Amino acid sequence: MTNDQTVLPSFARQRPFALILLVTGVIGWVASGILVLERLALYEDAEHVTTCDLNALVSCGKVMGTWQSELFGFPNPLIGIVAFAVVITTAMAMLSGARLGDWYWAGLQAGVTVGLLFIIWLWYQALFVIHILCLYCMVVWAMMIPLFILLTVRNLAHGLFPASPAVVRFASQWAGTLIAVVYVAVAVSVFLSFSSDFTSL
Repeated sequence: MTNDQTVLPSFARQRPFALILLVTGVIGWVASGILVLERLALYEDAEHVTTCDLNALVSCGKVMGTWQSELFGFPNPLIGIVAFAVVITTAMAMLSGARLGDWYWAGLQAGVTVGLLFIIWLWYQALFVIHILCLYCMVVWAMMIPLFILLTVRNLAHGLFPASPAVVRFASQWAGTLIAVVYVAVAVSVFLSFSSDFTSL
């Protein structure tokens, strides 16, 4: 069921939203894939230098050496490989004309929400516990932010969640701004956490 068309943002329509899913899904999948390949290389050679080992503070290799990088007993990026593949598949189905049911969108919302919570935990661990940044991990963060926000607004606009037209209109009009604010907040948090370290390099 769809809310009043006057509050349905253009990005929430079939083809535009499919393209949003495709772009975020492909970029996130590629970043996750690179991390998996780098982790396999480290399994083969503990002295392997990953392609994003830039310095002591920006090093995928050092992050991969922590327990946080394998929270469930296997490399975290394997989750991204599977999860972003679902996003890409959804995009391709939509571009082919498929009309997905509310149950599917609810499931996707649940999966993306859990994924975002996991990303927030990883962000906290990177900045305040490990104190090392992983470049490709940050690419995944960058894709999860608009994916979550735009998917949530899309589902609001299509009536998946109960909300008044005013709430939907507000969310639709401010979705882009919210994404920008979150990006700035993440960038500021990184700067504040690592500013003294970067200036001493």
